[in-house]
Amino acid sequence: MKGFLKWFKSETKMKRWILLILLGVMLACYGMSYLLVHKELKDPVIDLIKIIASFVIGAVMIVIGIVYIQKRTLEILVEETDTREDSKEGKVKSLIFNKKVYDEGPNIVVIGGGTGLNSVLKGLKNYTNNITAIVTVSDYGETQTISRKELELLPLDDIKGSFVSLSSNEAVMEAVMNYKFETGKLKSLSFGDIYLLAMKEICGDFSTSIEQAKNVLNITGKVLPVTLEAINICAELDDGTVIENKSKIRETVEEKVSKINRIFINPSNCAPAPGVIESIQKADAIIIGPGSLYTNVIPNLLVKGVAKAIKENKGFKIYVSNIMTEPGQTENYSLSDHIKAIVEHAGKGIIDYCIYDTGEIVPEFIRKYNKDGQDLVEQDTENVKDLGVKLIQRNLSYIDGEYIRHNPEAIGVAIIDLVCEDLKFRDMQNDAQYIMLDSKAKESKKKLKETTGKKIKPKGKRALNYKKGSKFSEKYKERIISIRESTEDREKLKKQKELERIKSANRKLAEDGAKTNKKETTEKFHKPKSVRVGRPAKHSK
Repeated sequence: MKGFLKWFKSETKMKRWILLILLGVMLACYGMSYLLVHKELKDPVIDLIKIIASFVIGAVMIVIGIVYIQKRTLEILVEETDTREDSKEGKVKSLIFNKKVYDEGPNIVVIGGGTGLNSVLKGLKNYTNNITAIVTVSDYGETQTISRKELELLPLDDIKGSFVSLSSNEAVMEAVMNYKFETGKLKSLSFGDIYLLAMKEICGDFSTSIEQAKNVLNITGKVLPVTLEAINICAELDDGTVIENKSKIRETVEEKVSKINRIFINPSNCAPAPGVIESIQKADAIIIGPGSLYTNVIPNLLVKGVAKAIKENKGFKIYVSNIMTEPGQTENYSLSDHIKAIVEHAGKGIIDYCIYDTGEIVPEFIRKYNKDGQDLVEQDTENVKDLGVKLIQRNLSYIDGEYIRHNPEAIGVAIIDLVCEDLKFRDMQNDAQYIMLDSKAKESKKKLKETTGKKIKPKGKRALNYKKGSKFSEKYKERIISIRESTEDREKLKKQKELERIKSANRKLAEDGAKTNKKETTEKFHKPKSVRVGRPAKHSK
């Protein structure tokens, strides 16, 4: 009985369709009863129209009610059997249905590395199981970790990060993968590296071991290294300087005061790992970025055959833009500069859509990035349109501690919206895949709206709208107050230093034997606009 009553709760949105069916039955019964009760029709034409109309309207209402009840039932089953969200309780455990819907979700490939790639994976794993993360595996010329030296492994940080992002319990997975032993023979070795080495020995090769990790670790989708060869990322600057060590790029760029002309990998003819090209060819959507443009994004596209496979793919090719510039790489880069750099390295046709941020970030955090030479990416949308790239603006940014990050939910919704529009275009609104994606997207949009509040359109290049009583000002009230307080503190400190300078000048005059009137001296040094310390008056003989 308790389970039956659940269908009448407001969140199920069932009562409206049940009521519609009841009204339809009443109209149909009215027509039937009219025929049974009355032996003859007083006004045959009008009475016949009433009977037929009641039957037709009633039947239509019944059909519409049944169709929408079935559709809503499917949506509820999807929501209730979504085991990825731990916050939900009292689910109807229809695991077979859950597995079927997610396994038949869109096939999406994400290419990149670092925290940007992980944000995209976190956002997409709630919509489909068919995710392939193609990650950077590069030596970067950096000093090897103890684990890599001892176990003779390729750099696996991005691979382990992808495992964490695609897991159902990210906190536990991160703790396990990054755990370092502190005693014994395994001291300073990482469990994640030891595990992947063991899988390599069992499976026979590195690529298969990573693919099998999906089943062992119970993660959504799969992770593939872009290549199995140890590669170095090299940079050539505008002045001809060649940098063969990734960690030296920023230092050299700042020292030479010269921009990056191009990025290349060494060896240049390295082959893609097994499964990389095949995954790209089968993808319904290919996501590039976000991440460090010249060290996490473009290097993947330079591996033999990767860019060609992306351009030949008929699905969506989406670039998720960075929110902030990066010192030593993309200083003063606009949105179009990022896209131009990708196109110049990988060729035209590599990007169809670009998802970019609204730029609505509290100045307090932007100032922190400014100190390190970073700034918001300028949104020169007209220049991007000239490149033939369609733009999608979303509120992508959120504050994670002291860092400005991409919001996984916002990225996931923006990508799934494109997939849903394509399904609509193909007249697949009643398909299980569309219903599942559309239902999840609507739910995510509702949560985002509750979290971020009403969107505010920036005026000008980077202006922010601080309307009195707006949701934006309420959301960031404490931060705005802290900015004002810090400004007031600076003014107080400035005044305090000015008073100390005046006192110091007065002491100096006293030491020099100045005999000027104390009152005049005080007035002289308390002028609001400027303070001028005169020479001591000469003693008259």
